[in-house]
Amino acid sequence: MSERRPKIYLNLSFPPLAARYAHLPADGVGLLRAEFLALSLSVHPKQLLAEGGAETFIRAFTEGLIEVARQFWPRPVTYRALDLKSNEYRGLRGGQQFEEPEENPALGLRGCRRYMDDPELLRLQARAVRSVHEAGWTNVRLMLPFVRTVSEVLACREILQQEGLFERGIPLWIMVEVPSVVFLIERFLPLVDGVSIGTNDLTQLILGVDRDNPRLAPLWDERDDAVMRAIEWVARACRESALECCVCGDAPSRRPELIPQLLQLGLTALSVSPEAFERTLQIVREREPGSG
Repeated sequence: MSERRPKIYLNLSFPPLAARYAHLPADGVGLLRAEFLALSLSVHPKQLLAEGGAETFIRAFTEGLIEVARQFWPRPVTYRALDLKSNEYRGLRGGQQFEEPEENPALGLRGCRRYMDDPELLRLQARAVRSVHEAGWTNVRLMLPFVRTVSEVLACREILQQEGLFERGIPLWIMVEVPSVVFLIERFLPLVDGVSIGTNDLTQLILGVDRDNPRLAPLWDERDDAVMRAIEWVARACRESALECCVCGDAPSRRPELIPQLLQLGLTALSVSPEAFERTLQIVREREPGSG
């Protein structure tokens, strides 16, 4: 992969805000969270399906994706599939019927594991993404959340294959948030078109620190050497495979002083909050040869 300026993407949660930020000279959307689209329906997906609402689900997700894809066209929009936790699903209508209480939802039925338990949830999102592409907005790519094992990615790929995503050339990315993926990253890369590192969960799992526990807050630090080494390990593997490697966690948005170090580790892209974009762009430009 030739040396070039790192890409700077935006993190977005709400499709209606796309118009507000599309004017920024970002390279695209590195993380479009799906959770707002699900929460806006106010009903658990299984309850919705039981009521014959599959088309309602697909339509809502398709419209939200098109809204963002249109605003940022032709720049890429990376749609991260749903990663709601069981406690969040329980808050939706019908949620308590379909979700068992979990002591630690952050380590529970979420991410790709949920799609193996409930393949229809991934199928519906795949149909929405395919519909977006069929409508001509081919700048949308799909990213799998909270991956734990290669078998999960293979199972999800099979579903996506059946739904026709690969025959349309829709790129598949994965989130790197779990240490098992870091250690075995070379086994995942042949299955995907790019990776994005989620520093929030990755820091929590590497350091064994609950980031929502105020008593442990001082221990939760993305700057820890162990976290930086994990990022470097993934970035190096991606570089050797000529794949894009992005960080989309809060680290570069919350801690701008980390940006030079992150880029030095070999990342090819950063995805930051819209509020942090101009600052991030300035820092990246200051690193370019001949600046200043």
